[in-house]
Amino acid sequence: MRVKHPSSPAGGPAVSKPRQAKAAGASRKAPAKTASARAGKGGKGGKGPAVPDAATVAEIFRRFHDANPEPKGELEYVNPYTLLVAVALSAQATDVGVNKATRPLFAIADTPEKMLALGEERLREAIKTIGLYRNKAKNVIALSRQLIERFGGEVPRSREELETLPGVGRKTANVVMNIAFGAPTIAVDTHLFRVANRIPLAPGKTPLAVELGLEKIVPEPYRRHAHHWLILHGRYVCKARKPDCGRCLINDLCRYEAKTI
Repeated sequence: MRVKHPSSPAGGPAVSKPRQAKAAGASRKAPAKTASARAGKGGKGGKGPAVPDAATVAEIFRRFHDANPEPKGELEYVNPYTLLVAVALSAQATDVGVNKATRPLFAIADTPEKMLALGEERLREAIKTIGLYRNKAKNVIALSRQLIERFGGEVPRSREELETLPGVGRKTANVVMNIAFGAPTIAVDTHLFRVANRIPLAPGKTPLAVELGLEKIVPEPYRRHAHHWLILHGRYVCKARKPDCGRCLINDLCRYEAKTI
């Protein structure tokens, strides 16, 4: 931001040197962009447009619902345990890549007991095409053991208990709670984070801020599937490099300044 100094009246006192130095320093150094601004939060002065009102939010999710009433996650699984493993494996990996590795894996190890019997070495071999596979294999074996020792071999239903398992963070816990147990949780990945800041729907500097913001505004009838709609929208329409605004079913409600239409 450029700073202007007021002119001194004739014969009046000049601006002090310390103040000049401070102002000059301010003019040389522009404020860094926040994560929200980088994700697409525009607006003069960096403030960005206001969050949509309740009626607009409801209309956004009504359109998502009408277009896809029962959205599904793209990870393949056969029960809550394999869902938990698949989501844990998907960190910094694509769903397509995870599914390719887990199809044969889950055919022989779809319970914590079977996974322990398989062993870490064979598990590493089964998932070696997935990024960070060594550490992920270690975590899957460890969480499988904890599920048996602490939860009777069953996947716990609460976020607090899920997050005690090795390799399971808040996003993974939210996905498992939502898909396996029907809880209206919101799992924020990079796609959802981008979309929520672009529209802007629930702008925030962190995934947790976006998650809590969405919890406050998403109408109750749409809470169960809200994160699926936003993730799929970000993955296939509101893409990072070049959003396909011509195919966007909410482009008239979105206030992203760099629209492609």
